Amino acid sequence: MATFNLHVNGKAYQVEADPTTPLLYVLRNQLGLNGPKYGCGQGHCGSCMVIMDRRVGITCRVPVRVATDKEIITLSGLKDDEGNLHPVQQAFIDEQAAQCGYCTNGMIVSAVALLNINKNPTDQEIQQSLQPNLCRCGSQPRVFKAVRRAAENL
Repeated sequence: MATFNLHVNGKAYQVEADPTTPLLYVLRNQLGLNGPKYGCGQGHCGSCMVIMDRRVGITCRVPVRVATDKEIITLSGLKDDEGNLHPVQQAFIDEQAAQCGYCTNGMIVSAVALLNINKNPTDQEIQQSLQPNLCRCGSQPRVFKAVRRAAENL
């Protein structure tokens, strides 16, 4: 066991864990953040994504030791100081882009990371950004509409 300093959703935390523990387990089990989901455990589905130092991070494959002192933002950390949803979160609601909801965390996180660096992405750029996210429900057309709507509202 070791102690690690994590910066999650604007707050500092000290956690104790085995250095090889996946960040996902620390976020969910120690910090109680349930946005990132356990999906495949292999980094192939995107359910566990967070934004880590302004890029998407696959938390089921990232050991907690690697996340030390990085700025981590989870789905719940996307709200503003007044508690308003991020424009991507609101667009997902407005466009009814979630069905079962399992991929929604990764889809939203990926879209936010994309829009942080590209305020007006093309459909091809949106598709490339969302590529690591597995959705079996078939809501991708609505997800694309939601990302486009969020880009307009930013």
